[in-house]
Amino acid sequence: MAQHIIAIDQGTTSTRAIVFDHDGRIVSQGNREHRQILPRAGWVEHDPEEIWTNARLVVGEALSQADITRHDIAAVGLTNQRETTIVWDRATGEPIHPAIVWQDTRTQPMVDALAHDGGVDRFRDITGLPLATYFSATKIAWILDHVPGARDAAESGELAFGTPDTWLAWKLTDGAVHVTDVTNASRTLLMDLRTLEWSDEMLNMLNIPRALLPEIRSSSEVYGHVGGHSLLREVPIAGIIGDQQAATFGQAAFHEGESKGTYGTGAFLLVNTGYEPVRSDHGLLTTVAYQLGGGRPHYALEGSIAVTGALVQWLRDNFGTIQEAGDIEALAATVPDNGGAYIVPAFSGLFAPYWRPDARGTVTGLTQYVTKAHLARAVLEATAFQTRDVVRAGEADAGVPLRALNVDGGMTSNELLMQFLADVLGIDIVRPAITETTALGAAYCAGLAVGFWADQDEVRDQWHEARRWHATMPRRESERLYRNWRKAVARSLDWVDEDVEG
Repeated sequence: MAQHIIAIDQGTTSTRAIVFDHDGRIVSQGNREHRQILPRAGWVEHDPEEIWTNARLVVGEALSQADITRHDIAAVGLTNQRETTIVWDRATGEPIHPAIVWQDTRTQPMVDALAHDGGVDRFRDITGLPLATYFSATKIAWILDHVPGARDAAESGELAFGTPDTWLAWKLTDGAVHVTDVTNASRTLLMDLRTLEWSDEMLNMLNIPRALLPEIRSSSEVYGHVGGHSLLREVPIAGIIGDQQAATFGQAAFHEGESKGTYGTGAFLLVNTGYEPVRSDHGLLTTVAYQLGGGRPHYALEGSIAVTGALVQWLRDNFGTIQEAGDIEALAATVPDNGGAYIVPAFSGLFAPYWRPDARGTVTGLTQYVTKAHLARAVLEATAFQTRDVVRAGEADAGVPLRALNVDGGMTSNELLMQFLADVLGIDIVRPAITETTALGAAYCAGLAVGFWADQDEVRDQWHEARRWHATMPRRESERLYRNWRKAVARSLDWVDEDVEG
């Protein structure tokens, strides 16, 4: 009997494959970064073929490291950067345009035109989402409008759309499976949150042919089997779930009121709201948390922060202030505070709870006293301040304060940041024993579908706390710092007053 599950975690900056055992422990992993293609200001692209190549490589690395074969793998789980948009030719399997990444803002003129009649919340009752460049729908429309012949080909059924989960499922099955799950579909701006089907109203509004779209399925079922040219051939693909929902599932936040925060390229806070979608009046997103097989879907409120770990990479790559991303903690720890400097990383506008595409990144509070160490600290503190913005919105929607926050993702290894996060929020921050909860959540979805794990209770029993941070900063001081952050945010607004499409 196969004793392992493999999860392919296709993220914004890298693709990894992680092998888990029955206790939910990491056995082995492979990881490859891919290029961030930046053709012009506000545009962010990936090469889908590079992502596919990397996916095959990391699977091979993970299997080799564990000294196992496909016969030892019970199922494959897929998790992915959501909203990133790929359109390809069904006959050749070749993309017709680079992937347009979730951070990309080129479709702002389209969003503005749609919002002119009814505002940004025009379709929130259908989709749970505001109008924003963040979501897939306007990216699809842009590709159909700008690639010669694409619209006609789409209408005749010659093209396929998918976020990276759909792309990888298609490639793994040699084109036999064109599916997505409810969590990814709920981020396209095209799915009806209540029926879990593509909305005719949204398709007509965006002029997107239904023939282009994948079939919407649950997050945990057998969709098909890996094709004959893969190291995983004949292994069932049995879990598909968007990365932030996967992390929520990996944190075993199965019940109403349970929450998690994931800190990677961006940061994403989700609160499970149970079986009914809850409309946010404070800038959060209503989304699907997960659906197991034919069961009822669970919904969530989500606060999406575009830039957290990406700000550390920016400091590393654009300025050479640090050699490796992990070096930032030691540099920031050489000073006791930010020296009065604040960085608002609105590289693609501000996401939740502001939804201000006109915002741009700012550095405020500079004096001659400020050093690179103060700026390093300001980079980390920006993540905590943005989290507080989202937590305040969530508390306003829910009507109750957050008591603690379970966290995961690469940035949670930064203990200076975790302590500052506890201080700014004034609550406990809890890190689990396994912080790769995104891949773990996808593995759980796949394993539950094939009986590798019996039920969610067995999964919950595997969650263990590894570290907890308590707030130690005087509340008066944390409030002063947050007031200054709000001033900095105000100064980042109203920067864009031109056609971003050029």
